[in-house]
Amino acid sequence: MFRSVLIANRGEVAVRIIRSARALGIRTIAVYSEADRDGLHVRLADEAHAIGPAPARESYLDLDRLMQVARTARAECLHPGYGFLSERPELPEACATAGVVFVGPPAAAMRAMGLKNEAKALMAKNGVPVVPGYFGDNQEAKFLRQKAYEIGYPVLIKAIAGGGGRGMRRVEKAIEFDSALEGAMREAESAFGDARVMLERYVANPRHVEMQVFADTHGNVVHLYERDCSLQRRHQKVLEESPAPGITPATREAMVRAAVEAARAVGYQGAGTVEFLAEGVELRPDGFWFLEMNTRLQVEHPVTEAVTGVDLVEWQFRVAAGERLPKLQNEIRLDGHAVEARLYAEDPERGFLPSTGRLYALGLPEGEGIRVDAGVESGSEVTPYYDPMLAKVIAHGRSREAAFNRLAKALSETVVIGPKSNVAFLRALASAPEVREGRVDTGLIDRELQVLGGAPRPADHAAAARA
Repeated sequence: MFRSVLIANRGEVAVRIIRSARALGIRTIAVYSEADRDGLHVRLADEAHAIGPAPARESYLDLDRLMQVARTARAECLHPGYGFLSERPELPEACATAGVVFVGPPAAAMRAMGLKNEAKALMAKNGVPVVPGYFGDNQEAKFLRQKAYEIGYPVLIKAIAGGGGRGMRRVEKAIEFDSALEGAMREAESAFGDARVMLERYVANPRHVEMQVFADTHGNVVHLYERDCSLQRRHQKVLEESPAPGITPATREAMVRAAVEAARAVGYQGAGTVEFLAEGVELRPDGFWFLEMNTRLQVEHPVTEAVTGVDLVEWQFRVAAGERLPKLQNEIRLDGHAVEARLYAEDPERGFLPSTGRLYALGLPEGEGIRVDAGVESGSEVTPYYDPMLAKVIAHGRSREAAFNRLAKALSETVVIGPKSNVAFLRALASAPEVREGRVDTGLIDRELQVLGGAPRPADHAAAARA
């Protein structure tokens, strides 16, 4: 096992990695920008190194500075976490040059899955179902307009290097295509430095189901069941659960085959997530398509850990060290149900705009079946430079109902004083009848935004008077 790890990240994921590394006896090396000088991950690590100014491009995204810290601190391995450089193939290549083991997949696998059009073409070639569309190189507007007509409206225009809904446009009619294409390409160029797009048939209000896979360097590939991430707002996940509500053994088996085949097709190693779109609330063996593969740890990985009893970060370290997977497929069992809510410093009544400032008080829930992964504490400063996630609240129970009851109770006990937060919105979502009944899809939150508290409301003068 490694003696030291450089954690090339910040916030709750850095804290999460420190926890598993410490359990394995690995010395932890943190990096921090000027804005994170007093960060929780800095205090918890065995040593920490300044890496630059507050803007991410001058600190956490500066590959040369990361490698300089790796050499100075004599790190044996580097864990990228998620976000920042975690899916950039230049990072494992730089690690190889510096003699540092990268805790993640090979650069070739990252490249194969990094561009959505090439990934979908590869999956189709290997028999994995993909949404009908155009994933080729011809980017002429006239040609793409013709392809959209052949696919049939409505269609989605998507940036091939995209994510998070940027560079994406839904087009209902042919007359809207040219302006939508121009807007998508302009946004893709600005966000990713790559204006190229692909076209897909639009699937109305689908389910978003992903399969956790893991592969070692000895040819073993396993799955750790699925997660349902259908509860989204503007293509951003809000609440995730495992197992997927209403999934049948036949549908799970079909998804498992497709996910494992996807991992094998790119020579994968380590933790990966194969994401699928499923048509309609019902999950059918013939009604899902490959969306993308995330070549890293996922934000929502704790729900998988809760239902399988597996420490995925520990497995990442063991696979990177050349060990075989700790368990065979028939040894990985599903236990109960788990659900995760992402607690953000944001204002649901103002379009979910990020909210900054000092956390004068932060009260996070505790109790049976509750886990909290936090990157901040009382007194921490929420800055405008990074993702405003405060913590993830995970609830585990014997049944789906028990897990959601625990989550709703835990959220009712959560206190955030300082920046605005989405805790009331999350509590309303976890208690919504459609959610409790498992009737979830990617359009549910937007349809019920007013009911869930995602719209301006008048001040509660009675509450002010009581205070």
